[in-house]
Amino acid sequence: MPTPAFTDPAISRPPLLRLLVLFTLGTVAVALWYLTSYSLRGSDDVSWFPEEAGCELTQGACRASLGGDGSLTLDLGADGKIRALEILPMTVVLEGVEAESVVVDFIGRDMDMGLHRYPLVRQGDGTFRGEGQIPICTQTVMPWRARVIVTRGERRLGSGFNFEVESSRL
Repeated sequence: MPTPAFTDPAISRPPLLRLLVLFTLGTVAVALWYLTSYSLRGSDDVSWFPEEAGCELTQGACRASLGGDGSLTLDLGADGKIRALEILPMTVVLEGVEAESVVVDFIGRDMDMGLHRYPLVRQGDGTFRGEGQIPICTQTVMPWRARVIVTRGERRLGSGFNFEVESSRL
């Protein structure tokens, strides 16, 4: 009666397969580190400043003072209404502030709709431009907040602007 031949699975794997497994595990570890680092950075280290009173992003640009550091102006290119799923041409103009980068976050005020972050591209003279989009709304009219975060070296400054979004189904 022949005895079954048991082989060690580690020995029978080709070297290329081992290399691919190690590479995959390394890639997953780096991705997890990056995601953890990115999510922990969040907005806790941002110095927040209030927007000017009477601001209505649906009617035009809104401004916020950044303390003694200058000011920022946000324009979502709205022509009276901001609708879900429509592309918004965003412009941030900085006065008295030199920035390395500017991002605009859209967050739901009354409902967690996730974080929708849009980096803007420097145009010169303190102007940053980009495009953003409000995701599908579950209500006919839904309150949102646009947070502008300006990065200057190790310091981050920001302000938020409230606005209403109409469902694209209207």
